[in-house]
Amino acid sequence: MSKNKPLVLASNNKGKLAELEVLMAPLGFELIGQASLGISEAPEPFHTFVENALSKARHASLHSQLPALADDAGLCVDAFGGAPGVQTAFYATQFGYAKGDDNNVRALLEQMAHLTNRKAALVSTLVAVKHPDDPEPLIAVGRVSGEITKVPQGEHGFGFDPVMWIPQFGKTFAELDPEIKNQYSHRGQAARLMCEMMRERWL
Repeated sequence: MSKNKPLVLASNNKGKLAELEVLMAPLGFELIGQASLGISEAPEPFHTFVENALSKARHASLHSQLPALADDAGLCVDAFGGAPGVQTAFYATQFGYAKGDDNNVRALLEQMAHLTNRKAALVSTLVAVKHPDDPEPLIAVGRVSGEITKVPQGEHGFGFDPVMWIPQFGKTFAELDPEIKNQYSHRGQAARLMCEMMRERWL
């Protein structure tokens, strides 16, 4: 693939697009959100991040006829047996709230109010395909362990960043400078691995 070739991001999440644009910039790709191409969200019927990410990447590539990158990420809480996992985006709806980051945080803190085990991990699985039937999708996984705070802290980031406390920094992701967060986050880890594989196999 040549420099500045378009790469479709199989997501309508503006936060993900903004983060991945920065993280993928070293490769010179023009990252395009699928919504700007009129591509609907793909169904995500699976129970693992990798299967859902692959489904989303193939869907975006099929409808754009371009290479596509998909990210399926979520919060895995120890006390909940790994939930919400792949259902993270819809977590709040289980408790009568509208879908959205703020309501997800609210619902999580309510459900964990009386729990002492607050260990959790943020997981990001990136999958890239050159075309819809690519037999060798690139798969990169990033994972960050931490603990869920009692109250939101910090103004940066999105999703569960305000309640994801990272021991090595003594801060939540939302309290970290975005450049530092991108360096250490689950999505940052996955993006760096993805860049390495793309350099080796695509460029």
